[in-house]
Amino acid sequence: MLYLGCPQWSSTAWKGNLLSSHCKNADMLHEYAQVFNSVEGNTSFYADPSVESLNRWRDAVNSDFKFTFKFHRRFSHELKLTHIDDELTAWFNLFEPILPHAGQIMLQLPSSFSPKQLPLLAQFIAKLPTGLNYGVEVRHPDFFKKGAAEIAFNQLLIANNVNRIAMDTRALFAVKPNTEALIDAQQKKPHLPVHAIATGNQPMARFVIADLEHDYKSYYQPWLKKVKQWLDEGKHPYVFFHTADNRQAPLLAREFCQDLNYNHRVLSPFIGEQEATQSSLF
Repeated sequence: MLYLGCPQWSSTAWKGNLLSSHCKNADMLHEYAQVFNSVEGNTSFYADPSVESLNRWRDAVNSDFKFTFKFHRRFSHELKLTHIDDELTAWFNLFEPILPHAGQIMLQLPSSFSPKQLPLLAQFIAKLPTGLNYGVEVRHPDFFKKGAAEIAFNQLLIANNVNRIAMDTRALFAVKPNTEALIDAQQKKPHLPVHAIATGNQPMARFVIADLEHDYKSYYQPWLKKVKQWLDEGKHPYVFFHTADNRQAPLLAREFCQDLNYNHRVLSPFIGEQEATQSSLF
């Protein structure tokens, strides 16, 4: 199974395209989930949702839809993976209603998290509930030098069936930042080498480009081969598509799936496109 999605499920820019032109904010997740089977739950990185929100999200999606929530930044950036036992218990208790729809729970570590702190990551992983899937994204340059530090990191993940998350921003940084959206994206996104390795059964790639007007296909060509390899090996990859302002993220996902020649519902006309076609008949 291939899970495709965007870094969010709601955007007014998608009305009349991915979403219906009249789509209300409260209905965006439901319509998004009719096209994609996963989404990056980035909001949980910045704030804990309410129980009411979690129940509403759960009820809005299909049975095969998978959220990929992020651990709140207090674990990774504030507490730095220490003294987190009570916080971790409370976090999983909060998310309990939606855990059956959790495809992968992601830990995004800051660039200050160095190889010297790997024992803290090992302790954190050991405290995680079993029966769920996890991924880790690192941003310290030493984890990308193919040396002892990277080997130790990969081995830790492999031993625990935890997925290493790859963020590919090459196409984003290949474009001169001449718009506010590009400037903002290049300031916020890391610019690091891309190491595509499956340390678990659900390898994840986050593919970020500037827009569809600049070259991006040459950057995702290697991903087509890698994702096909993972699928042939029986793995269940997750691939998420970003553009600088995310307006064209759904279209980017569709093009990738077309080039992959994979039968996914993202290849069907989007809800807004169906609406426009029906309107043109009258």
